Amino acid sequence: MSQISPDAFAIAEDGVDPGAVPQRLLHTGARMPAIGLGTFGSDHTPGALVAEAVVGAAAVGYRHFDCAAVYGNEAQIGGALRRVIAGGIAREQLWVTSKLWNNRHNPRDVRPACEQSLRDLGLDHLDLYLIHWPFPNHHAPGVDVHARNPDARPYIHERYMATWQELERLVDAGLVRHIGTSNMTISKLELLLRDARIRPAANEMELHPHFQQPELFAYVVANGIAAIGYSPIGSPARPERDRTAEDTVDIEDPVVVAIAERLGVHPAVVCLKWAVQRGQTPIPFSTKRANYLANLRGVVGEPLSDDEMRAIAGIDRNCRLIKGQVFLWKENQRWEDLWDLDGVIAQ
Repeated sequence: MSQISPDAFAIAEDGVDPGAVPQRLLHTGARMPAIGLGTFGSDHTPGALVAEAVVGAAAVGYRHFDCAAVYGNEAQIGGALRRVIAGGIAREQLWVTSKLWNNRHNPRDVRPACEQSLRDLGLDHLDLYLIHWPFPNHHAPGVDVHARNPDARPYIHERYMATWQELERLVDAGLVRHIGTSNMTISKLELLLRDARIRPAANEMELHPHFQQPELFAYVVANGIAAIGYSPIGSPARPERDRTAEDTVDIEDPVVVAIAERLGVHPAVVCLKWAVQRGQTPIPFSTKRANYLANLRGVVGEPLSDDEMRAIAGIDRNCRLIKGQVFLWKENQRWEDLWDLDGVIAQ
């Protein structure tokens, strides 16, 4: 049950006019707010606190909320969304995303999984439903990067398409307005675009100044797919299992810090401004009002200059933070096999 009090929702006077927030025009003609509130609290944020942040974020102008079944907090977020809608924000003004988790890829499981998310979120449709990872490789909570599920397997396109076809049927049934992908590569997207009846509207991918993925970003844009960027400030609160010694810190980069000092904002805001101006849709997570309000104000405030955009383009370090080791399917396998770095889908 949600712990949000009945009088918790009110439009904030110091918020941002949602009409001022940039929008992404999707290939369907729909518009998606170009910044959203992420709801993945890693392993450290209770669902009730995330739900409170959803209410607070809606009050200051957010209309885009990125959710997922595996985050374990959709029921609490559903209570928050009901309060938001009851408080006067029409459902049609909201953009709500959820995701199909790895253990529900079997075609018979797809619709029940989506319907469960809808029940938990208290909605009759989702604006966007993503396949969370292209691998049906589930893992137990809290496992380390060396854990391997004995049932794990590589990407098999025919099986992925069987799952995708069930998402297409969700669109046909009116349960989902758009479908998309997450953690994909060019090699996998090429196959999907070749075979899909309904094209993906978006691809959710790791994007931040130290990991700009220029080739994949250009590919999805060229194919009319919106790029939604997770970990947009470098995921400082990511789980310990996702940390490695070579990781870098975006918000400590001298270029980002210098721009932040000029603007009088936190370096995280610079990362978000860069993301929105570049053409991607960041989904930063925060439960602190001062932070999520500053993030939203940042993307509607003074733009970065062309020189500043070029400077940030020059600090890409190809530093992937969410490497996905727990989704590997063989012992003594390198995480790079998940990402088709040589253009070949690993088996």
